[in-house]
Parts: sequence; structure tokens; C-alpha cells
Amino acid sequence: MAITSARPLGLLQRERALRPDLLLVLPYLALAAFGVLMVYTASAPRLSASGADPGFLMKRQAVFAVVGMVVFVVASMIESRPLKGKVPLIYLGTLVLLLLVLTPLGASRLGANRWIELGPFQLQPSEFAKLGVILALAALLSESVEGPLRWHHLARTAVLMGIPSVLIFLQPDLGTMLVFAFIAATVLFVAGTTWRQLVFLVLVAVVGTIGLLQANALKDYQLTRIVAFMDDTSDLSATANYNQEQSVTAIGSGGFLGKGLLQGTQTNLSFVPEQETDFIFTAVGEQLGFVGAVTVLALYLVLIWRLLVASANARDRFSQLLAVGVAALMVFHVFVNVGMTLRVMPVTGLPLPFLSSGGSAFIAMSAALGLGHGVWMRRSPVPGERQLL
Repeated sequence: MAITSARPLGLLQRERALRPDLLLVLPYLALAAFGVLMVYTASAPRLSASGADPGFLMKRQAVFAVVGMVVFVVASMIESRPLKGKVPLIYLGTLVLLLLVLTPLGASRLGANRWIELGPFQLQPSEFAKLGVILALAALLSESVEGPLRWHHLARTAVLMGIPSVLIFLQPDLGTMLVFAFIAATVLFVAGTTWRQLVFLVLVAVVGTIGLLQANALKDYQLTRIVAFMDDTSDLSATANYNQEQSVTAIGSGGFLGKGLLQGTQTNLSFVPEQETDFIFTAVGEQLGFVGAVTVLALYLVLIWRLLVASANARDRFSQLLAVGVAALMVFHVFVNVGMTLRVMPVTGLPLPFLSSGGSAFIAMSAALGLGHGVWMRRSPVPGERQLL
């Protein structure tokens, strides 16, 4: 007779041997390596022309990638049950970081206070807040019984989402607020919300958006981006349309196979602003063409697919909702960022996961993906089995 221990699991204590999901790990590693290369090709010509080290941003991104990979491995080893018990502390920690951004410790850039200076590294708490919100939603909604959610679950969800959303709005960071909304809608849907409740939430979101516009709560540059996106007759040199027009030109000039690495004229002449960060996909399209762009999107598709597979086979409700939340995070970032470069979405400043230059986004996304990967490694050995703990 097998005897099981009642001793609670620690964060890194294993229930059984864990095997990695290579269909998730390999695309992650490929995107990380590809991101370092694309950051170099997007930044080297400009840095070289200014007399700086052409490999500076590439080296920095490589460091972020290595740190992110370590975080991914550690996150993959974390057990779901003890993690769920730590969620309140994680959520409160993200709120504290968001508050610190609004104090004199916060650093301002381009009219926004979104960073905390930590020596040579700029910490962006909003990137980690996305994971904090996913964990909080998964923990909260996993306590509900199977079946339709009750209205009090929506009320508690609204409070949980509302606090970090207000802090994010004050930075301001409209893109991250939209990420919160999409993650919440996705997790609520999987958790069992009814269509009536979803319609109610949509109406509340619409009314809230109209209220913000009527109260002139949005910054001038945010309104300019929205107006520029909707008005094709705007002066390209004076509005946010310029960025997207240059982006579309760069991607279109790549053709089927691209112009080759370091051969893109739009990239080499720095016609696309913020190319190594928000508009990194333009460097892919111009230099590697349609084939390179589709390859990158295919890698993201595989990651999202594996996260959904992990969710479908999760052994407990918390893990199921966690994996779905991470998949929603990935979907929204990829869709909005790529859509922004193709001018089918307005400019929001959301980075492309693992490709855009930046440490906070890479590390936070690696942690989220690692937790989703951990759900797969602890999946049910019996299809359809649930161990609701």
C-alpha cells in the first residue's frame, strides 16, 4: 500500500519527475535568440553612425535574455499549490511597485512615469503587474464552484482589477490597461461567466471609455494617436501616422524573402522610430521578408497552442486559469504589436514578446511563460482527470 505524505509542498518541491515541453521551450529559445539578432540589426547602424558601440543594445539584450531564461527555468519548477498561497503577497508587491513609480523614485521618459531607476537597469513595474493580475485572477476565480460564476465573483474581480488599473492610468499606460481588460475577459470566460455577465462587462467598459473621453482624462499624445489612426488625411509628419506609415513601408519593401540582414534601407537610415522596441517587427519584415515574418508568427502560435494544451490538461482549477491567462497575455501582445506595425491597430507601446529590446518585459514574460510551462509539466496523466485542490 502506498503511503503519501501530508507534508505541504514548498515552492520548488516536486511531486514527481518533470519533463520539459520541447514544443514550448524550443520556440521560446528561438524567439529569444532571434530577438537579440533583430535588436542588433535595428540598432547597430544608428549607434555606429553616432560613434557609439554598434553592439551595445545587442549585448544588453543578450544579458536580459540569459536572465530571462534562468527565470523561465525557476518559474517552471514552482508548484501550483504553494504558489497559490503566495498570490496575495505577490499581488500586494506589484501594487507597491506601481505606487513607487508615482513617487520621486519613478523615472520619467517621453511624458510617462513608468520606470524605477536601479543603477544601470530601469525596472518597469507594469510588466510584472500583468503577471500579478493573472495570478490574482486565477486564485480568486479558482475558488468558485464548477458552473456559472455568481455576480459577487464579478464584483470582486472588478475591485481586484480596478486598483492596479487606476495606478497604471496615472502613469499613464493605456496599453497595459487594455492588457488587463483582455486577460480578465478571457479568464472570466473560461472560469464560467455567463453571456449576460459578459454583455454587462462590455457595457461597463464602453461607458467607462466614454466617460474618460468626456472628462478629457486622456493625455494629448494618446488622443493624437487615436485620431491619427482613424484619420488617413492627417499630416504624416505632424501626427502619429508617420511612425506607422514608415513601418508599413519598411515591411512592404521586404517582399517575399527580404533584403537581407543589415541591408534594409528603412532600418539603416532610422526612418522607423523606436524600431528596436515597439517596432521591432518592421526589422523582421524588411530584412527577412514575408518568410521571416510568418516564421516569427508561427513560433508565437506554437507557444500559445502549448499554453492552451497545458490549460486543458491542468490538474487543478488554479493552474488551468493561470495557463489561460498567460496565453491571453501572449495573444494580446502579439496581435496588438504586429497590428500596430501593419497599421491595423493604433500605437499603444506594447512590446513584442521576447523580440523587443527591454529587460522588464523579457523577464516578466519569461516568468509568465515559465509558470504556464510548469502547468504542462504537472499535467494530469489521465485525460480529463481533475485534482481540484
